[in-house]
Amino acid sequence: MQLENSFTVEAPPDRVFAYLLDVNKIVGCVPGAELAEVVDPTTFKGKVKIKVGPITVAYSGTARIADRDDANHAATLEADGRETTGPGSARAKARMSVEAEGSGSVVKIVTDYSVAGRVAQFGRGVMEDVSRRIVNDMAACIKANVEAAEPSGGGVDGPEPGGGTGGAGPGSAAHVATSRPINAIELLFSVLWARLTGGRGRRDRLPMEALDAGTAGIGALLALSTVISLALATAVVLAGLNAIFHFM
Repeated sequence: MQLENSFTVEAPPDRVFAYLLDVNKIVGCVPGAELAEVVDPTTFKGKVKIKVGPITVAYSGTARIADRDDANHAATLEADGRETTGPGSARAKARMSVEAEGSGSVVKIVTDYSVAGRVAQFGRGVMEDVSRRIVNDMAACIKANVEAAEPSGGGVDGPEPGGGTGGAGPGSAAHVATSRPINAIELLFSVLWARLTGGRGRRDRLPMEALDAGTAGIGALLALSTVISLALATAVVLAGLNAIFHFM
């Protein structure tokens, strides 16, 4: 299955792409996620916590950089996620590009994914809706942070991890709490209700809280962290639906 997303940011492509390369900032926009290990410069491991009623379930995933093009602000990444206490799994391949558009940039993401286990009992439409909500909320978080850190004078100051857009800067001030798990049941039922009512109801948003700053030093060592997050977000959300069956 394939999922396509795009969003605009009022900042130049160089600055947007640089922000997307900072794992400490980008992972904070994935609800419940944390960077677990940097295996090597092209392989990363992550964890995501998903809340199913009173129970919190953990999922693990691995992402690998398949291709990157710094000059054209494009990258491709492959990722897979697996439920730590069950048979559910998901695999994703994400292609991301940042292009100039007007006075800002447009970020385009195309994700191909497959799932195995009980989650496959859901129809394709439901899985697409759930994945799209997660990615859209994550995109809103990225957009808000980049635009908040963009100099009013349109400067081209660098994306150093410890300054500018980091630390106590305006782009990170609202994202300093530890992350909260995804509430899989609440998310699923909000999607089902929207489908039953024709999608005219209000759109529930997920919390966008960042992780502890403990991984700040890792940011400078990583490349292409945004695609890792996008691919893992799609994979673990699909796996999150699996938890509903596992505990019911």
